[in-house]
Amino acid sequence: MKDMLISPSRTPAARPRGAMVLLAYSTLPLLAVLLLVAIPVLSGTFRLGLFAKYLSLAFCAVGLVLAWGYGGILSLGQGIFFGLGSYMTAMYMKLEASAVDPAAAVFGSGGAPLPDFMTYNSIDTLPWWWKPFQHVWFVIPAIVVIPAGLAFLLAYANFRKRVGGVYFSIVTLSLAAIMSIVIVGQQGYTGGANGITDLPTFMGHSVQSNTAVYFLYYVTACLLILGVLAGRFVLGSRLGKILIAIRDREDRIRFSGYDPALFKGFIFAMAALYSSIGGAMFTMQVGFASPSVCGIVTSIEMVIYAAVGGRLSLIGAVYGTVLVGVAKSYLSEHFVGFWLYLVGALFIFVPMFLPKGLAGVIEWLGERSRAKEWDK
Repeated sequence: MKDMLISPSRTPAARPRGAMVLLAYSTLPLLAVLLLVAIPVLSGTFRLGLFAKYLSLAFCAVGLVLAWGYGGILSLGQGIFFGLGSYMTAMYMKLEASAVDPAAAVFGSGGAPLPDFMTYNSIDTLPWWWKPFQHVWFVIPAIVVIPAGLAFLLAYANFRKRVGGVYFSIVTLSLAAIMSIVIVGQQGYTGGANGITDLPTFMGHSVQSNTAVYFLYYVTACLLILGVLAGRFVLGSRLGKILIAIRDREDRIRFSGYDPALFKGFIFAMAALYSSIGGAMFTMQVGFASPSVCGIVTSIEMVIYAAVGGRLSLIGAVYGTVLVGVAKSYLSEHFVGFWLYLVGALFIFVPMFLPKGLAGVIEWLGERSRAKEWDK
């Protein structure tokens, strides 16, 4: 009896029905075929690079589905963690590029190669916090650990004090604005408004050749599919059930002896990890890191990606991000003068008329199909 009470899978209302079963389970192979076969075959090198950038942003949308859709945590500052992953990758790539040609490189007083923007700002010593990023064995764990750790501390400190809902959203939004302002203001150490540019290699391999474009695309797509699988595993576990219960009735879960702040901190850290990985892949594909990727506009766009796909669908978040990215590219190419207005209209239309996003449309179509079959 106890298991029946705590297991949503045994209650009719909690079971995914009709087309939602298709969206939740059957479309993962379809997504894999689309990402790993259809898009590379049908796209040239330039378009494939664009799709790779869309998939990098899709990491953030998938993380938001976990944090917002199932954890009830609306973050308007995912650009913070996306930017951390982007800048940490760019720091390594910049130091690597500065040391490739010793004859042309500028070395600081400590003997380490200096990025060009530091020399332009009269900095002659590599800052101590830059030095570890000379080593890839430090960079890759840092991309995983630092954003997730900071996110957990931020979330746990707020939720422990019962700061949640719109107030937590405002906190994350403010931190995203602060981060972009600090990056722009500390030009000598971060590259300022121009960001960190001219990043031709990663671990000695070019990221600008046609072969690299295909390789990075496949790496991004495979990591994204693994991320969806990991998210599905978490949601299908007891942890996922507790998260949903906290989202719906947090007080009841607290009275049952659980610490909601701990669970919400974990899922927020997991969403931050997704964003950081997306930021790292984004920088390797575009060859720069910019303060715009961690600002308010980008952070809000990430929420839109999740909303368009459906904030309760991990796979829908990927489709939503790709759909918005393709729409932005197409409209900017064919409607140069007012494409931003069309994108803005899309952002208004979806929350007003499609509150469940693409997942809701598929669910509605499935219900209509079942109704017709029942009538027969």
